[in-house]
Amino acid sequence: MSRVSVLLLRAKDIYRMEGLISLLRTSFDYVKRRVFEYRSYYLYEIPTGELDEADFLPQIGNFMFKVISSNEEADELAASFGFDLRQRFIDARKRLDKGAIAFCIFVGKEFANIGWVSLSEEAKKTLDPLPLKVDFAANEAYVGAVETSPKYRNNRLMKYGSFKRRQFLRTKGIRLFRSAVAESNTAPKIVNTRLGGRIYAEARYVKILWWNYWKENPLTQSNKT
Repeated sequence: MSRVSVLLLRAKDIYRMEGLISLLRTSFDYVKRRVFEYRSYYLYEIPTGELDEADFLPQIGNFMFKVISSNEEADELAASFGFDLRQRFIDARKRLDKGAIAFCIFVGKEFANIGWVSLSEEAKKTLDPLPLKVDFAANEAYVGAVETSPKYRNNRLMKYGSFKRRQFLRTKGIRLFRSAVAESNTAPKIVNTRLGGRIYAEARYVKILWWNYWKENPLTQSNKT
């Protein structure tokens, strides 16, 4: 499926679920980011020690958790479940091809939450353009592109998805994972803290067309948030 086809399906999905205003806002943000972007981030490192799943369960029933690690598995999900994540997320096919892993939560058969894990630099580059350093050779991983459907927000789905990704990485021998959270994005900061994460740096990202700039400022013990 072409990129244009995926964009059109994504637009139709947003319009159906969130309305015209949300579609216009999302479209404007997408076009703007292609030309110019400036954001400030907190960079987190989160250990994969054992936690109690009961502390992270969603506040909603009839949910189902799925891990998709290849396009073949995405095909199987689409055939059996009626949901093709490659039609909702523009770069999903490429991400799966490069080794990124999708962690999905459904309520009934409706998409509710997704987050991606990368275990290599090649996979990480498909999740976002931020060049923060991850030492994959030292059993580190990267988590990004986390999203909850507006219909199912405030049901602790992000928290549960984060727990399941942490649990998965622990079984793979990963000692910690890193993530970048926009300073204005409150929900993932709360979740990362609950997971035992700490902010190790602040960062600035600037993009103008094909030029980009990235600057990390490590935090000392006296100025960590």
